[in-house]
Amino acid sequence: MRYRLTFIAGLALGYVIGTRAGRERYEQLKKSARQIAQNPAVRNTAESAAQSSREFAGKAYHAVSVKVGDKVPASVVARVRSVRERSQGQGVEDDWGTSNT
Repeated sequence: MRYRLTFIAGLALGYVIGTRAGRERYEQLKKSARQIAQNPAVRNTAESAAQSSREFAGKAYHAVSVKVGDKVPASVVARVRSVRERSQGQGVEDDWGTSNT
């Protein structure tokens, strides 16, 4: 019975979201999210967080590689190498679609 009730509630929610009012509300939310993402303060904060995470990832990799030695898989080495290239600003595009140079 509980599963039927959950299914019916999900079906009703899908119907409401699919209606015109739901679509209009979705468009409003999408527009608000776009405005927030384009805010320079938000972009600067996101970029500084990304830069910090790249630095921490490099430090963590170094600490682990010292303890583990040559047992780090090649796939991990390649990923860390790409993170290092991005953080060193070698003109590689980052996740935001902008160049680090």
